[in-house]
Amino acid sequence: MKNIILTLALLIPFSGFAQEFPNLKSTRQDEDYSFLKNDTIKDNWYKTMKFLPLNASKNTYLSFGGDIRFQYFYAKNENWGDGDQDKDGYVLSRYLFHSDLHVGKYFRAFVQLQSSVVGGRIDPSPVDANPLEVHQAFADFNFINEKSKKLILRAGRQELSYGSQRLVALRDGPNNRQSFDGLKLMTGKENMSADFFFTHYVVARDGIFDDKSNEDRQFWGSYLVFNKVPLLKNIDVYYLGYKRAKANFDDATGKEIRHSLGTRIWGKSGNWRYDGEAVYQFGDVADKNISAWTASINGGYRFNTVKFHPEIGFKTELISGDKTKGDSKLQTFNPLFPRGAYFGLASVIGPSNLIDIHPSISFEITKNIDWIIDYDMFWRYSGNDGIYAPNTSLIYPGNTTTKKKIGNQLETEIVWEPNPFLYFRLEATWFQAKDYIEASGMGKNIFFTGITTQIRF
Repeated sequence: MKNIILTLALLIPFSGFAQEFPNLKSTRQDEDYSFLKNDTIKDNWYKTMKFLPLNASKNTYLSFGGDIRFQYFYAKNENWGDGDQDKDGYVLSRYLFHSDLHVGKYFRAFVQLQSSVVGGRIDPSPVDANPLEVHQAFADFNFINEKSKKLILRAGRQELSYGSQRLVALRDGPNNRQSFDGLKLMTGKENMSADFFFTHYVVARDGIFDDKSNEDRQFWGSYLVFNKVPLLKNIDVYYLGYKRAKANFDDATGKEIRHSLGTRIWGKSGNWRYDGEAVYQFGDVADKNISAWTASINGGYRFNTVKFHPEIGFKTELISGDKTKGDSKLQTFNPLFPRGAYFGLASVIGPSNLIDIHPSISFEITKNIDWIIDYDMFWRYSGNDGIYAPNTSLIYPGNTTTKKKIGNQLETEIVWEPNPFLYFRLEATWFQAKDYIEASGMGKNIFFTGITTQIRF
């Protein structure tokens, strides 16, 4: 409670800047304050923090910012009642602070520190706790950086995020965001952009400034985006390569080399929005050949002329699982580096071996308050494969029962964003365990609730 009160007190001085500055982004490295060089905004301490000139021409400048988030969560029958249970809930605190140096048109250096702290949680994981680390530290070499075209080489520790974040995400939902060490070449012209990268995953450790890139987990690929395409609006096409020294699936253990080919079609048309994606994976895990896939459709219609502007959404996913135990093939889909809270912040299961049907409805109660209700129905895609967490760790094996029904999940949340600097969320999730869960463990229903307060500056 003290942290929440402190956050609210800190926010009061920022409220007057909301109309003068653009919305802050989750990817803070994508913010651009060069417009302040010749702006008409009255000088104040916040403007100086976002744009601090270091020379007379103002072409060299520093920018500072941060993100503070406090969360309280309570879960009854976490992990469906298996393992130790926390009866009092727990508190997550995350602090992100960054500095951004621009030297003329051709060089930039960005550094971001992260501290993720847990209070009252039994056996917290690295996704929850990471006391103090260099989250990002990269240099940009801007060979071409104009409005219509760009060619930028980024070297160092950095976040990666692509498309709908089904395969490559910031992992902003959990307490500790993820990053990668490596090189990325960013290019673009008019209605097309492309990234090419080679990286190593950064493994979170429980000490201070001890996170290191993992030679055992390499990640590389290319991601192309085409905008203003006739009829289809926007198309993403991508290839992602992944090597892991120690993979562990229900029917395969060992070295994993996996290649993913995917495409995404997305956009808006009138009151409609749509997002369809398909991915095929091949490669091998130990002596087994990979042949896995997923397909997703996510659409919605917003009634702009109706009070509260309700939007009805529908999402469905088919995600392959392993068909036959003990053969030479592995059909289990690997979501690589997805959103940690893939099906809501309760983060009960991950996107492997799954059929998901997900209707939803949302309301714009006021300009700054949204209310969302969604309902998920889960089945195993293959009755011979288990279910997995978002990081592909096996939760339950596939041989506990032939039944496929996992369960149903009802979730609701209220989000209030009074200005670009403030964010509040109140949420609750109820997961009804069904046949497969009941046969695999304690099989209890899960109740999860939480409150989030966040400030960005």
